Amino acid sequence: MSTFSTDFVRLTNGQSVALDSVPVLDLERFHASIVAGVRGGCRVSALFGAASPQPDATRLYAVLADDDQNLLLAAAADVTGDAYPSLTRQCAQVHMFEREIAEQFGLRPEGHPWLKPVRYRRSWTDRDVWQRSADETILPAVGDFYRVDGEQVHEVAVGPVHAGVIEPGHFRFQCYGETVFHLEIALGYQHRGIEETLLGGPDARTIHLIETLAGDTSVAHATAYCQVSEALAGCAATARGQALRGIALELERMATHIGDIGALSGDVAYLPTASFCGRIRGDVLNMTALLCGSRFGRGLVRPGGVGFDADAERMAELRRRLDACEKDARVAIELLWRTSSAVVRFEEVGAVPRAIAVELGLVGPAARATGLARDIRRDQPSGIFNTAQIPVATCKTGDVYARAYVRWLEIQHAIAFIREQINALPEGAARTPVTACVSERFAVALVEGLRGEVCHVAVTDASGRFTRYKVVDASFHNWPGLAYALRDEEISDFPICNKSFNLSYCGHDL
Repeated sequence: MSTFSTDFVRLTNGQSVALDSVPVLDLERFHASIVAGVRGGCRVSALFGAASPQPDATRLYAVLADDDQNLLLAAAADVTGDAYPSLTRQCAQVHMFEREIAEQFGLRPEGHPWLKPVRYRRSWTDRDVWQRSADETILPAVGDFYRVDGEQVHEVAVGPVHAGVIEPGHFRFQCYGETVFHLEIALGYQHRGIEETLLGGPDARTIHLIETLAGDTSVAHATAYCQVSEALAGCAATARGQALRGIALELERMATHIGDIGALSGDVAYLPTASFCGRIRGDVLNMTALLCGSRFGRGLVRPGGVGFDADAERMAELRRRLDACEKDARVAIELLWRTSSAVVRFEEVGAVPRAIAVELGLVGPAARATGLARDIRRDQPSGIFNTAQIPVATCKTGDVYARAYVRWLEIQHAIAFIREQINALPEGAARTPVTACVSERFAVALVEGLRGEVCHVAVTDASGRFTRYKVVDASFHNWPGLAYALRDEEISDFPICNKSFNLSYCGHDL
């Protein structure tokens, strides 16, 4: 273990520690320890602000993931006043986090290379973030855009209103002819104040807020929240409940990956795979509905296990549907790989080098497509993944083709995992009672969602209530990767680059 780790408290995934055991460093040492950790191979899973017991101060918390050691490292620092030195130039992974802290807490990171809103514009000096006046106007995507000047350089603006059923987001391209010099992405139109609403919980509505903060990732976020709740209560989900959570999580991954491959096929006008995958995705969603009545898994994952058990007859039906889905998906998707005129449209398009993926802190299929074997299920296992192994699917080229093919590999791995769990589903209760959260604790949970790492961090007060609940969806890490992928590409390749990342607007906007 490197010497920098002595500045952090060590946790495992889904564990809580006493709040006063989280080291509070001076800011210079806090920054130096983060930089040393990242240079030593760690990732910044979370960096966020919270209330500080010190007057006129904001407390910054950092959570680093040390995947080599299967550990999470946490530390804190207090910032007084309304400004502090930015760390972004030394550690690009904190770029978005520092912008978010400025937006939420009025702390300006001096020297930040491109300080602008993440979700909405507000005064940098408005420190009372949780108490907004009734007449305050919160505007998404307001601010300066990077501009390239020169003869024949032109600007293309896309969104926030898009064709079809899609969430709102604004894309600003700086182009020379068809070539994209720079893409800037402005989000925030889906901001609902989820983190603010979670304060004072947990209560009856908390799980419903968690399940709907990113609709297609309901199971992953609910699992992370339940692991946090269980850590704060000092208990664990039942073995049967953990297995059923794992099945639902992999069904969620399968459904979106199959839909993504179909959507990519549609974008290059390859209709056979596009048409079949749309239908097969629906079949997978219906398998989730078989478990709990909701196609997106809502109501299934609950603290202590799951809200719905499954008898032998239901498991037999799930196995039958899974076998049919595997056959149909293999026919539809392998047809795409055998069609060179379609595949060639994916190859060498929107490539992100491995070094850039490391520098930006990319996660999930976007990272694995660059050759990074980065997967929470293996690197920071929890729940069923403490005992059940899933191979890490990787490619090396980092292009649209790699991001699509990693999804196909993960579909096959998910099917094998689900079949294994059906055949060996533990006996016993599906859920155990969970007591109230312990007071003054700090808890972290990571889950490998369909886009990558989902991170939840909870801080409780003397009454066991949330004084801070931080959510980092995989999309928060990966949107900068999409912007990089468009550099020096044709603007007509934006649809397949965008689909190959398939990032969440609402998961980012919260």
